[in-house]
Amino acid sequence: MKVGFVGAGRMGTPMVTRLVEAGHEVVVLGRTAERRDALTSLGARAVADPREVADGADIVVVCVFTDEQVRQLCLGPDGLISAMRPGSVLVLHTTGSPRTAEALAAEGNGVAVIDAPVSGGPHDIAAGEVTLFVGGADDAVAKARPALQSYGDPIVHVGGIGTGQKIKLVNNTLFAAQIGLIAEAARLAGALGIEESALLEALPHGSGASRALGNIARAGSSAAFISAVAEFIGKDVAVVRETASELGADLGRLDQLVEAGLGR
Repeated sequence: MKVGFVGAGRMGTPMVTRLVEAGHEVVVLGRTAERRDALTSLGARAVADPREVADGADIVVVCVFTDEQVRQLCLGPDGLISAMRPGSVLVLHTTGSPRTAEALAAEGNGVAVIDAPVSGGPHDIAAGEVTLFVGGADDAVAKARPALQSYGDPIVHVGGIGTGQKIKLVNNTLFAAQIGLIAEAARLAGALGIEESALLEALPHGSGASRALGNIARAGSSAAFISAVAEFIGKDVAVVRETASELGADLGRLDQLVEAGLGR
């Protein structure tokens, strides 16, 4: 399968590596000569123009940082979708608004769009075990699956276009709330005269264990973990608040815990 790729950064680079190792022909965007050399060393073909990644591609994967970057890259007469051939599939890994996925799908041009936000980190991608929450038509998901399964497992098809983003935003809101809950537990432990290090050593073995708790334990403290992830989680929480408001909903009782999880 010929795969175009935009966004070979912290998350995207191990995706490119896995795609190449799985035998796919990968054309990837590199903004600088140095970056293109690095990507070429992975076995991909590196190009300087975003539209070049779409040339003859069966699917084009976008893994940039923000929703606004997705819109700037993909929409409009000079956007990525306009350069893609009819029958190809655009895959969005960027966590963002479901409205963006819907807008891209409405752009037309015979290109199918699926939103497939990622849950996990670069180490999960490198192991081929990152979770993908996928929204889109059955045939589009089936067409993209041979490439996505190079690094995604499980690939959870949750519904139509935009549904993957909604699931991911709820997931990250819950994750932020769990971080806030653990930060509050550490505060309680301190009031009881228990060091946070002792708490984080003990709790992963109890019924209160969670992935968030494991991550915080590895970081050494809730403050250290919040410092490391607040920017990423904060971006996603801002999107879920905006999306919930658009749909007449809110975070409800999660809101206070989310604020604690963001260190506020």
